[in-house]
Amino acid sequence: MDKVKPKKFLGQHFLTDMQIARDIADTVDFCPSIPVLEVGPGTGCMTQFLLKKERELKVVEIDFESVPYLHEHFPELGDNIVEADFLQMDLEKVFDGRQFVLTGNYPYNISSQIFFKMLENRKLIPCCTGMIQKEVAERMAASPGCKAYGVLSIFVQAWYDVEYLFTVHENVFNPPPKVKSAVIRLTRNSTETLGCNEKLFRRIVKTVFTMRRKMMRNGMKQILPTDSPLFNDAVMTLRPEQLSVADFVALTNKVEEAL
Repeated sequence: MDKVKPKKFLGQHFLTDMQIARDIADTVDFCPSIPVLEVGPGTGCMTQFLLKKERELKVVEIDFESVPYLHEHFPELGDNIVEADFLQMDLEKVFDGRQFVLTGNYPYNISSQIFFKMLENRKLIPCCTGMIQKEVAERMAASPGCKAYGVLSIFVQAWYDVEYLFTVHENVFNPPPKVKSAVIRLTRNSTETLGCNEKLFRRIVKTVFTMRRKMMRNGMKQILPTDSPLFNDAVMTLRPEQLSVADFVALTNKVEEAL
């Protein structure tokens, strides 16, 4: 097979700039020695540079055209080409329970879902790098008070340090996407537990950000009894985007006590 056609329903935009592909592949060097899993290798633009690192490498690809292309052009991968949907994979089985770096030119239509799966498997993934939509990258790296700061920012930053590495323009893809892209690196922080009820923490964050421009008390009415003394707390006069991860942890503990 000589050619793979990018498929819109898979969110595919194949990178054509070899230097950028090399630069993205080099982001895995920050977390050396452990295996690498590349999501959505497509025609192997990044894969060729990952192979040169002489690290254990597996690639997971769902595209029925890309899989035979990869077998033909990268025979050295052998059985390490996994034909599967990454979102449905049991990541414990990929490297027999060992930790690995997650990387890729991620499909635009599932990039957020990929990071939520990473969070669910954070004990296995000490480092995650790759290319996503610029807007999503900015949301992940945003600080409290920024317009881009939101649910994804908080959930990711609770467990990972986020670095926005560089921007990638539309003209280096086939087909060119309608948005700019960005390369990021996430590195597990030292947090082992949030120190609160994590299920309640997630519920609070998701609930209040449905009214991100309003004061906290508006969203919290869906969680707390209307006569709760907690509504007198100063935090209730802030907007959700003004609260840090630590602020949400502290609030979660107060809410659990109030409930």
